[in-house]
Amino acid sequence: MRKNKTLFGALAVTTSLAFFQIPTVVAEEVRVPVGEQSDRDQASFPASGMSQSSVRASWGAPMEIQGPVGEPPISQWHYQNFVVYFEGDRVIHTVLKQNR
Repeated sequence: MRKNKTLFGALAVTTSLAFFQIPTVVAEEVRVPVGEQSDRDQASFPASGMSQSSVRASWGAPMEIQGPVGEPPISQWHYQNFVVYFEGDRVIHTVLKQNR
């Protein structure tokens, strides 16, 4: 008789769970290529390989200069809309600042 009570209890729990709806979650994945994540034209910013003198000639004096730090020496030039990273005298990367 003990076996019947256990089976009855399991059936009661299973049957009661059938009356509750389990919410379903659906998500959509949106992929945007890195080059299209900004509405700003990449051509209007310093390119890799440019010299410090050509960056200064094209965009003027930076608002702030940090570095150089480390070996090889890495420095940062901060402009209003972007930061230019130099290794020695050459641009290695330009990072656009977030629009606020």
